[in-house]
Amino acid sequence: MVQKFNEHIVKSLPFLKEKKLLVACSGGLDSVVLTHLCAASKFDFAIAHCNFSLRGAESEGDETFVADLASQLGVECFVKQFNTEQEAKTKRLSVQMAARELRYQWFDELLTSKGYDYVLTAHHADDSLETFLINLSRGTGIQGLSGIPKMNGNIVRPLLSFSREEILEFATLEGKEWREDSSNASIKYLRNKIRHQIVPIVKELNPTFLQNFQHTQHFLRQTSDLAHNYLEELKSKLFRQRDGAVAIPIAELQQLNPLDAYIYGLLHSYGFTEWNDVKDLLTAESGKQVFSKTHRLLKNRDFLILAEIIPEIKGTYNLHLDKTSDGLPIKIQLEEVESFEKQTQNVVFLDMEKLIFPLVLRNWEKGDYFYPFGMQGKKKLSKFFKDEKMDLISKEKQWLLCSGDKIVWIVGKRADERFKVEESTRKIVKISWLK
Repeated sequence: MVQKFNEHIVKSLPFLKEKKLLVACSGGLDSVVLTHLCAASKFDFAIAHCNFSLRGAESEGDETFVADLASQLGVECFVKQFNTEQEAKTKRLSVQMAARELRYQWFDELLTSKGYDYVLTAHHADDSLETFLINLSRGTGIQGLSGIPKMNGNIVRPLLSFSREEILEFATLEGKEWREDSSNASIKYLRNKIRHQIVPIVKELNPTFLQNFQHTQHFLRQTSDLAHNYLEELKSKLFRQRDGAVAIPIAELQQLNPLDAYIYGLLHSYGFTEWNDVKDLLTAESGKQVFSKTHRLLKNRDFLILAEIIPEIKGTYNLHLDKTSDGLPIKIQLEEVESFEKQTQNVVFLDMEKLIFPLVLRNWEKGDYFYPFGMQGKKKLSKFFKDEKMDLISKEKQWLLCSGDKIVWIVGKRADERFKVEESTRKIVKISWLK
């Protein structure tokens, strides 16, 4: 198996030979075999062991076993003990999900603090089959049927092409020791039930089932990659950047067929799950929204506006002359200048003697009005926003620069006529929005 492992690395993961690696080792069969294979292949690696404190003395025994294994192989061993049950209770997660989050968070910390490049985990072909069946039972798209990815960021799984049977045979023939996790025998967990009660039956029906499944998943991944590449190309045409958000033209979206598949393909990576609600936005009134944990989707006239959910920054901030905007929500600079230049959306020139310092940066409020530069008379901001066809998200992010209770500048949009530079102006202030 060592030779086969090395051939697999050379063919599929050659970069691992030159990197500093962390091998996630629980002490169980799969991770112990991966550790020995890395040692036999002369990888530059250390071991990382998570003690989730879930099985009392058995968990402590696993930790001791892994530490002894690292010592035998002459590699460094990092160990972290977690109060997993408390974490699950605090975050209202299942114990398994809490353990997973703790594990990968710690791995990220180790990679950063210790200078390692990748974490290797011992997922193998049978794990991928079990994941396929779990996702199939719950309902999933093609990505969920494509199995466990060989790489996911800095997580690499070099045993995915090997079966549990191959791993066990290697460990037995080589006389390797490992720890048995008693919880793996319990069928109260869905994965274990599939592992012990379903997979043996399908393998008995067809002795080459696992190999055939691996071929099928290979084709599914290729199909998934094709769909992904096409959807990314489509996104570059449909997704239009606007004020820190993305505008998607509804008319063009509705021309796609099958529409449901396109909506899912274009938006599922943003965390949306209520697909009927998302589709209903296409014909809803302006202002209707659908939320995921990370993003919001807003119907605004002829567009869907996709934006990341960012905690609102509210309040008022003072701005002084010749000081940059350290500590402010946006970067504004005020400086006295001798000459007047052409104003732009991001730079305005005002009569300093008409201003009351410090100027105030604040959010817009209902009832706000100003005197648009170049025009006579005042205008409510709500009307100005409507004329500018600003959507709800853009309005929520809009900042105003004020002198006392008067609006000086709708930042990045329009200055106020009352503060403009005139022939009688003696002092000019240049105000820049440093985007």
